[in-house]
Amino acid sequence: MDLNAFIRDVPDFPKPGIIFKDITPLLNDPKAFACLIDIFADKYRNSGISHVCGIESRGFIIGAALALRLGVGFVPIRKAGKLPCRKIRREYSLEYGTDAIEIHADAVNKDEKVLLIDDLIATGGTALAAVELLQDIGAQVVGIAFAIELEFLKGRDRFDSSRVFSVLKY
Repeated sequence: MDLNAFIRDVPDFPKPGIIFKDITPLLNDPKAFACLIDIFADKYRNSGISHVCGIESRGFIIGAALALRLGVGFVPIRKAGKLPCRKIRREYSLEYGTDAIEIHADAVNKDEKVLLIDDLIATGGTALAAVELLQDIGAQVVGIAFAIELEFLKGRDRFDSSRVFSVLKY
């Protein structure tokens, strides 16, 4: 299935000059969404992960579905101020500003293998902050996966590229 057909370009969002890659048409189509989850499941089924960690908010959708398919736990990595228990925070730069994310300090046990997932990698700032959070709590990040990669922004270069997987590249 050509998943590219389910990605909508939204010009000038969230600010002028940005072309936002919208995955909601893909999520709205059950066959396309299942295909995306199947691609990730096939890639990570035998990786030994105990948790899928999804970055707010679209990473929650993909990550929760994938965790269920793989029979592992799901860990939300949230925007600042949204988690109720003891948490760790990281600030990071976006291609159009700054933000912060948090994770519960007890989200995974030390040395557990986890997969980090989100809908899109641009400059890699959000994913890098999430990897650092996971390492801060002792997790081993065995993979970093995205539905979409904006290759021209070179976010992959912030990581060991052998750990980065993206389904669609623009």
